[in-house]
Amino acid sequence: MKRLTAVFLTTMAGLTACQESGTNTVAAQTPADAADGYSADGMAAATAMEMPATTGGDFATQYEDRLLPNTRQLVTEGARSGEGYFGPQGDRLIYQAEMPGNPFYQIYLMDLATGEATRVSPGTGLTTCSWIHPTQDKVMFSSTHEDPNALQKQAEEIAIRESGEDRPYGWDYDRHYDIYEANSDGSDLVNLTNTDGYDAEGSYSADGSKILFASNREAYSRQLSQAEQRLFEDDSSYFMDLYIMDADGSNVQQLTSSPGYDGGPFFSPDNSKVVWRRFNPDGNSAEIWTMDIDGTNQRQLTADAMVSWGPYFHPSGDYIIYSSNILGHANFELFMIDVEGQNPPVRVTNTDGTDILPVFSPDGMQLAWSTTRTPGGASQLHMSDWNHELALELLGLD
Repeated sequence: MKRLTAVFLTTMAGLTACQESGTNTVAAQTPADAADGYSADGMAAATAMEMPATTGGDFATQYEDRLLPNTRQLVTEGARSGEGYFGPQGDRLIYQAEMPGNPFYQIYLMDLATGEATRVSPGTGLTTCSWIHPTQDKVMFSSTHEDPNALQKQAEEIAIRESGEDRPYGWDYDRHYDIYEANSDGSDLVNLTNTDGYDAEGSYSADGSKILFASNREAYSRQLSQAEQRLFEDDSSYFMDLYIMDADGSNVQQLTSSPGYDGGPFFSPDNSKVVWRRFNPDGNSAEIWTMDIDGTNQRQLTADAMVSWGPYFHPSGDYIIYSSNILGHANFELFMIDVEGQNPPVRVTNTDGTDILPVFSPDGMQLAWSTTRTPGGASQLHMSDWNHELALELLGLD
């Protein structure tokens, strides 16, 4: 039985695949709302773990209407969408979505003024974890389209879905995932990592000179002991660590080396820090951490023994927003915490449904996130205005 890391991330992956995976390529792509794991669709299934949960208490607050005014559904087409990231001017959003005719996530670039979206990924293979270059008209995402069996796997997944076969959802840490750069129309794809193992979860620094990413490449680069091999077969994400490289894929440096899954890294606004989520070695819980960009001064900000993940800095650099199921295994809500973790976190959302992967616009005035607060319960990207002044007040930072 897979550890929570694979299952949960899977759940999240359903919403947005960028940060987790699990059973196998096929299972990993089951509709989140059908069985999930990663989705806000499947969060419940993926997070039904044997752990205590906090209900109410200090988090019995109702700030959502004031913190997140003018909430609207951003993506309305396709089976599900998630993991959206703003461009440097705040006028475009890149995200992943499962659209008719393709059972796997593909990457889309949306003009927020018109709502028009175009696919920028190849259309075959698995894709996830996209980003818009801060200074150039380029995009970045992870893909398995160069897997020799990509088309076969896609056909197999379509056949399985058409058969109506019931199976658990799982995000796939496919060893063929590599990080690619392309023009904003998807042309001129360049493989930046080209290394055996799962290379994904990439994000640019503010000046576009560096890329943070997660990888389990180390497990593929050396002979594992028998004990390590058993861990790897149970959950290949156990060997996931964080890396930093130059934007052209050179000068790769490993930042973490702890047992368990380190993933979902993002730069602080001034490029001096990294925020990420670290799973405990048993995969049963995850916490929010920060460190310097050279891997030093690692600091744990949460200690809830639940699943806290998807952290993202506010452009002011004053606080971090993230998702946690501290209120119940299947109930993921958004929370925020000061960057030093000196004060208790503050609950942001209160609406029924799974709320995960929050991301601020460059000016800090809007928030996009993945949520199942949809009529059919499928995970779709939503966006709202953001009340920064109230956030500072609630966090005691005003």
